Order: sequence, then structure tokens, then C-alpha cells
Amino acid sequence: MRYDVVALGETLIDFTPAGRSASGMRLFEQNPGGAPANVLAALAKLGKKTAFIGKVGRDMHGDFLLETLQNAQIDTRGVMQTDEAFTTLAFVSLTESGERDFSFARKPGADTLLCDADLDMELLQNTNIFHVGSLSLTDEPARSATFSAIRAAKAAGVVLSYDPNYRALLWPDVQTAIDHMRSLLPLTDVMKLSDNECELLTSLADPAQAAKHLVAGGIPLVVVTLGAEGALVCTKDGVQTVPGFACETVVDTTGAGDAFWGAFLSMLSECSKYPEEISLDEAADFARFACAAASLCVEKRGAIPAMPTLQAVMERLR
Repeated sequence: MRYDVVALGETLIDFTPAGRSASGMRLFEQNPGGAPANVLAALAKLGKKTAFIGKVGRDMHGDFLLETLQNAQIDTRGVMQTDEAFTTLAFVSLTESGERDFSFARKPGADTLLCDADLDMELLQNTNIFHVGSLSLTDEPARSATFSAIRAAKAAGVVLSYDPNYRALLWPDVQTAIDHMRSLLPLTDVMKLSDNECELLTSLADPAQAAKHLVAGGIPLVVVTLGAEGALVCTKDGVQTVPGFACETVVDTTGAGDAFWGAFLSMLSECSKYPEEISLDEAADFARFACAAASLCVEKRGAIPAMPTLQAVMERLR
């Protein structure tokens, strides 16, 4: 089987606020998440063939995540379960505007124990795009496994997609995060980062300047998400800004960037071009489609359950 996108990294539980109990205690809702898994869920909802490579605990949360991925039509043959660590948990606090703050139970988490022996080479060699984030770089052996997987995919001519998802609490210090997050840049073919990650990845705070710097450094196609303002795309031909879509009500921004990137990668996979062949106008069209998907995601709670259908995205575009 040939896949549109295979991703490697973390799948975890986002415990998101869900009101208070009768006695006044805060309630949390168990939501499946993890950026690479969220991206695949967005792709699968848009009709793409996807597979996930990762590790979860042999526990109730790991079982739940496996079931969730399978129900989302994501191939889980590359997902391992371990007795050595518990499935990673993220507790999410939401502000009144829907923005997030995180606390993690990951010392270690099962996702950090992914090793070379766990990698399904057949998946890595039979996909159009291989997608990774940066959380698999925080700890060994997952860091080395990530590089092994990238080398295998690149040897097979697969496009590497990278989304450096910065979570300060998961790194010992900022400089360590910068060093490891930048280590994937020379291998990357298409990249998404948020406006507040620009300085970490390039030492340039301005999104346009940061994107140009990354393209000049050898990444053919770079996208910077700008929150409600939309996104900025950059190729060798220049920079173009794509406005966001108005939302009915912002309920939860968890997974919005992943919905965006899943939708963008769906367009890239569908066009059957390599990133260096994508024109600036084509990249802007991809980003407009992705902005519509992200605007729908934030209108629902959670990440994987909030990913929109192709029909919903097309209606928002109209």
C-alpha cells in the first residue's frame, strides 16, 4: 500500500477543562491528541491514506489512543505498546479567549521510548510525505529513532515535512531546545512553524524574514501560521500572506495548527509535485484551504475529534 502521509512522534492524552463537579472540583475531559497524530487525523478526515509510527503505554490511555487512531482511519501497524512507561498525559488550561497552557506527565512518557527496532521501514519507504515534529527530539532513544526514520524515508525519495512544536516544559533549557529543533532543518523539504517559534528556529522574530531565512537555507517551502490573522507562505519566488477565516465561536484552539498543516499537506500530496516545484500562488492556495480547516477546528473541543471533513472545509471556502 502507498500512503499519502506517514507521521512519527507523540500521541497522548490532552486532559482539557470541562467545567466543575457538583462539589466545585475542576473536571477534565480525556481527549486524544499529540501533534503528529492530530495532523494525520486531519488528513484522514480529508480522505487521505495515513499511518502513524509511535509508542504508547500498555494502559487504559494507550488502548484508548490506539482505538481512536483506528476509528479515525489511521493505520496503526507502526504503533508499539510498552510496559516500561505510562502513556504521556498533557493537562491543558484554557483562557477565556481559548488559548492554552500545558502541564505534562512525561518523566518518561511511552512516546520517548520509541527506538530503532520499533521502526516499520515498509511504511517509511511507501509514502509520499513523511511528517515529524520536535517532541520526539527531547529524549533518547526517540531522538535517534527519529533521525533513523528520516534517513530511511529520504533514501526512498520521500518528502520530509517538519513542524517544530515548541513546549518549553519538555526541554531542560531554551538553548537545548533551539539546538535540537534546528538540527532537522538541513533535512527538511516543507516546514510549518508558528509566528512565536520564528525566533527559536532562525533568531529572527519577524515571520517574513524568518521564512525567507529558512528558504535561503535550503527549505523549498515554508509556512508560518499567524493565529487568527491567517498564514504566510514563502518559496524562492517570495512571500505571500493569506488571511484567516472568521469563526462562529472560538471554543478551543487545541489542534488548530495541526488541522492547518494536515489540510496543507493534503493539498501538497494531491498535487503530486515536490515542494521545490510549488509556485508561490499554489502555496497560497494550499494555505487558504488550510486556514479554512483550522477555523473549523477551533469551533469544537479537543483536537482529533474536532478535525473537519472535506465537505465542511469546502463550504467554509465558499
